Amino acid sequence: MVELTDLERDALTELVNMGVGRAATHLSRMVTDQVLLSVPSVEIVSRADAAHFLATRERSGLVAVEQSFQGSFSGRALLIFPETNSLELARAVLGSALSLEEIVDLEQDALAEIGNIILNGCLVVMANTLKDRLDISLPSVLRGDSDRIFENGASNADELVMFLYIDFLIRSRSIRGYIALMMGLSSLESLKGLIHGFIERIASGTPHGTDGR
Repeated sequence: MVELTDLERDALTELVNMGVGRAATHLSRMVTDQVLLSVPSVEIVSRADAAHFLATRERSGLVAVEQSFQGSFSGRALLIFPETNSLELARAVLGSALSLEEIVDLEQDALAEIGNIILNGCLVVMANTLKDRLDISLPSVLRGDSDRIFENGASNADELVMFLYIDFLIRSRSIRGYIALMMGLSSLESLKGLIHGFIERIASGTPHGTDGR
């Protein structure tokens, strides 16, 4: 298990909140209404523990948008919602002018676009702030229970989950969700090293590095 110090955890939580803040701005433009996103906590757990947590908390099926990312740290990013919230989320983005049948037809594309905005927002801001660059795949939509969502065909035995609960308010609808970044031990150790460098830059008064970027 990769342990984070309190300072590293605080820095990581702040980085993720910067990312979801950027995503909220993009979503606000899309729906022409205020969108509020926040990540109150970050935990690193095993895949089994993440699946068990979701199975305990969410009794219905789940919908997830998945994107792979590669760079100094690599893995899979998942934006996860209870299935009962997914149609409501699609309706908030697509607008009330469409019929229920039209919203159902467009739900998959709408969810993929929402996931793309939120996950890209988190990953790109994290990478840029940590002086790294990530290649991010196109989104795909998964449905199923928590075990299905956290399955990995690569069967990476050392894979851990950086698990983030998110508060999501859109068009006055409160929708809970989760972000999970699934990474192997080496990627998590690389991420931890980048976070440590970020903390050192802040401590030295040069949070953007010596090149002024």
